Amino acid sequence: AEAEADQKYVACNGDEGDPGSFMDRMILESFPFRVIEGMAIAAYAIGAGEGVFYVRCEYPLAVQRVREAIRVCEAAGLLESGPVLRVVEGAGAFVCGEETALLAAIEGERGMPRIRPPYPSEQGLHGQPTLVNNVETYATVPWVVVRGADAFRQLGTPGSPGTKTFALAGRIARGGLIEVPMGTTIREVVEEIGGGVGEGHTFKAVQIGGPSGGCIPARLADISIDFDSLHSEGSMM
Repeated sequence: AEAEADQKYVACNGDEGDPGSFMDRMILESFPFRVIEGMAIAAYAIGAGEGVFYVRCEYPLAVQRVREAIRVCEAAGLLESGPVLRVVEGAGAFVCGEETALLAAIEGERGMPRIRPPYPSEQGLHGQPTLVNNVETYATVPWVVVRGADAFRQLGTPGSPGTKTFALAGRIARGGLIEVPMGTTIREVVEEIGGGVGEGHTFKAVQIGGPSGGCIPARLADISIDFDSLHSEGSMM
């Protein structure tokens, strides 16, 4: 918001490349208007005139529904005061989930990370100040605006307010998508929400964060899922 420029951008990172992850896909396919509203609010807050959805080409239904939602909003005059929104389909490169590689791909360049600084908030898309956030963040913005920051902070922990969506997979009774308050423990997720690992099997470890994450042994399963724990517990890194 403090950057001085004639043109600013907002970008939505919908390049969900981790195997088994489909949180962003669900939101884009089911609640595209919520994400569009969040991007419009963000654009107003920083003075951006254009917004870009970067969505994986492997998500054709999400691409279709976001484009249709944008068309509906434009036809209803909801975006007359900006921003101009468009969708760019990613070509499947995992590295484009990194924000600077994502911006390079939007520009038609090879999706490779750039050295920072300068950060996208200073020099991003086409060299202009750019706000990059993920799908979940933009989808949460309208809720916070309507109900207030204090209501949002009543969920989660003081250092990590709000909720988080996770994809559960593997040898558990109930897989799928869940949304839990930050501060929920790994054991609660696996044993209570996921129904446990099943009769005849033992809960030994859980992999968090996809291929870029790590395995948390069962003896640490009572650690809460929040940024406070991530910073204070070396075993969580």
